[in-house]
Amino acid sequence: MAYEMLTFGLFALVTIASSLGVVLVRDVWHSALLLGVALLSVAVHYVLLQAEFLAAMQILVYVGGVLILITFAVMLTRRANTEEVTEV
Repeated sequence: MAYEMLTFGLFALVTIASSLGVVLVRDVWHSALLLGVALLSVAVHYVLLQAEFLAAMQILVYVGGVLILITFAVMLTRRANTEEVTEV
């Protein structure tokens, strides 16, 4: 019982800290990575509640789908350096 409370407290702090990091960090790439940490820690909360199916769906749908979509969007829309652009 004590280990469950300790695990819950640890992952509650990880969830809150990474969620605050998503909002407060200026770099979009780091914000997306912190979102992944927050979503994975929510999946750990589901495992602690003995809802393994919800944890698996959390990882597959949100971490696997939404986070990869955000990552591709960031990589595709990032602007090239002005030094690399050649003028005609």
